[in-house]
Amino acid sequence: MTALAKNYNRRKIAFKRGKGSFLYSTKGEKYLDFVQGIAVNSLGHANPYLIKHMKRQANKVWHVSNSFLIPEGEKLAKRLTQKTFADFVIFQNSGTEATEAAIKVARRYFYSIGKPQKNRILCVKNSFHGRTLAAIFASGSKKMTEGFGPKVDGFDHFEFGNHKSLKKAITNKTAAIMCETVMGESGIKVIPDWCLRELRRICNKKKILLILDEVQCGIGRSGKFLAYEYSGVKPDIVPIAKGIGGGFPIGAVLMSKKVGLSMKPGTHGSTFGGNPLAMSVGNAVLDQIFKKGFLSNVKKNSIYFHKELNKIKNKFPKIIKEVRGIGLLIGLQLFNDQTKFIEKLMAKKLLTIRAGENVIRILPPLTVKKNEIDLAIKIINEVCEKIE
Repeated sequence: MTALAKNYNRRKIAFKRGKGSFLYSTKGEKYLDFVQGIAVNSLGHANPYLIKHMKRQANKVWHVSNSFLIPEGEKLAKRLTQKTFADFVIFQNSGTEATEAAIKVARRYFYSIGKPQKNRILCVKNSFHGRTLAAIFASGSKKMTEGFGPKVDGFDHFEFGNHKSLKKAITNKTAAIMCETVMGESGIKVIPDWCLRELRRICNKKKILLILDEVQCGIGRSGKFLAYEYSGVKPDIVPIAKGIGGGFPIGAVLMSKKVGLSMKPGTHGSTFGGNPLAMSVGNAVLDQIFKKGFLSNVKKNSIYFHKELNKIKNKFPKIIKEVRGIGLLIGLQLFNDQTKFIEKLMAKKLLTIRAGENVIRILPPLTVKKNEIDLAIKIINEVCEKIE
């Protein structure tokens, strides 16, 4: 009997090793892994370049306190600011810590300019920003918050796509609007570019901040380094995580100069955030993603994948309702509950994961090969044929 708590509904399978897009079970079976730790293993399993840099750093120093300079973190922060809107970075260990830090930064900014009453964050109802107490109440999901009262105050909500609801919810206490550029857990719903531009316009008009959560959709997964780039907007704060570590726990909050200057010594901290080992891995991930042609190849493969999935949708219109997503953050929305479909895919050695609205999330590594996409298409087609 396991001593682990029952907070996960785990599938009855374990893996002993991985390589690229594949996992090998303890029983010796080979699986095409299109979960990749839920968009975490951006460069696939056991990437040789990451392993080399991790080993090199591990032989030097793993951890020192943030009371001292950490050159590896300075380097990673500089590269992130050079590539994005940001002027400052705070490193964390996870996505939920990054969104918590984003909330703190937004509130601290208004406090620093003499407006402490502006401390409420406006979020999309039934979104996902992590599993800490503040993050679950920011998400506005009854399912996630049930049993975890009292309510963490400071969050208001509007319905996805309802601009009237959004504008009505803004008050003189609103500090920021926070939304996922692509809503992952709630069903791979892409916020349209025109909508992001409108959010930026509203924030400018109301003199509030725009926080775009890129924990799942960032770090190349959309085909751009960060997904908001397609819209041309400049956010004020962006939490990132998952893909930046390629499987190693790294989170960060990116900030413009205006808000970043409000974070003085003592306003935030992390024991492990920004440690030399994590920073070395993060730099190795960026070495690969910033290589010439890497992101254009992600785009190329994703266009092909979406095209082939839409062919299956058109072939089985009673099974697949919609192909969603952007880049290699893909959702297959089914007409019926996705649980059995995911089980059938797994029986054929393709690993996927669920999301809201009967959506199957498909999250290959950014290094996925065309023949691996073809294999996934073949399996999905075969499962549809058996169901129909």
